Amino acid sequence: MATRSGSGMQPTTTTRASMMPVHGSAGGGASGSGVKSRQLTHLHSQLAQLSANLADTENLLRMTSVQAEAMKGLAAWHGGMFMAASKVLGEESVKDQQSK
Repeated sequence: MATRSGSGMQPTTTTRASMMPVHGSAGGGASGSGVKSRQLTHLHSQLAQLSANLADTENLLRMTSVQAEAMKGLAAWHGGMFMAASKVLGEESVKDQQSK
């Protein structure tokens, strides 16, 4: 990775600790491939979990969409009921005032 230092234009390279080769452990180069294999296995399991979570999210969004449509119908029905009740109660109120 090349970076610029603040005062000059000379590129410098830095190596992260996670990218440095592992020395002094039993097995030497074999442990490096073991680490890589373990990391790939872990990455594969995380990818499988992510895929399962995305499938769950897709199902939940589909269900939410269906429920939102049902709520829209209920809201229209309730609005109609309120308007009908208002009309009936309004007519009764007018009749009561006329009879007085």
